[in-house]
Order: sequence, then C-alpha cells, then structure tokens
Amino acid sequence: QVQLVESGGGLVQAGGSLRLSCAPSGRTLKNYAMGWFRQAPGKEREFIAAVSWSGGSTHYADSVRGRFTISRDNARNTVDLQMNSLKLEDTAVYYCAADSRLSVLVRGRGLDYWGQGTQVTVSS
Repeated sequence: QVQLVESGGGLVQAGGSLRLSCAPSGRTLKNYAMGWFRQAPGKEREFIAAVSWSGGSTHYADSVRGRFTISRDNARNTVDLQMNSLKLEDTAVYYCAADSRLSVLVRGRGLDYWGQGTQVTVSS
C-alpha cells in the first residue's frame, strides 16, 4: 500500500517562503505524475501544480504561477514545492497527489494516491 507523506508545512509571514516535500512510502512512484493541491477553510480543494513523471513538463494554477515551483528527484523519490512570496490567501492544507496520467492529475478527480495533507499558514 502506497502512502504519500508530506512535510515542510508551518507558519510563515507574508512575503516569506516555505518548501514542501512529498515522499511515497511503500514503493517508488517514479513513473507517476505528481502534484500538489490545497484546500482553504470553507473552499473546495484546488489544483496548484503538477510535474510529469520525467520532470520535463510542469503545470501551475494561475494563482501561484511565478511564485511556486514544483520539482521532482526520482533518485530520491521526492517531489518538492518551493513557495515564495507567500500571501495570506495561500493559507490552506496542502496535499500531495499522484496519478499515472498527468492529464488526470491536473483535474484532481479519481487520482491514484493522495497524502494526508500539511498545514501552511501565512500571517500578516
């Protein structure tokens, strides 16, 4: 059974940076597209960023493009999300996800694997 384990969340001031990391336990997911989603209180879960299995293709939501960077290291079996210039509205629980198809991953429905989430809180 594969579990996605997120780390790196926490409290940061607006304008600051955080780096989230996701690592699957149980098996490698190097042939899977992987991505990040977030859910703020009272809002639906939204797509943030995704990277193809090779790392050669990335996708971002308009709300984070230019501020967030997704990357993966298949040798270390990890996917990171570097978040810069954080805003109050970035406060949410951030989830790592994986699917064998990038096109499915970015839609965020029926995905193969989800993590438990890590809280990111941006303060003024």
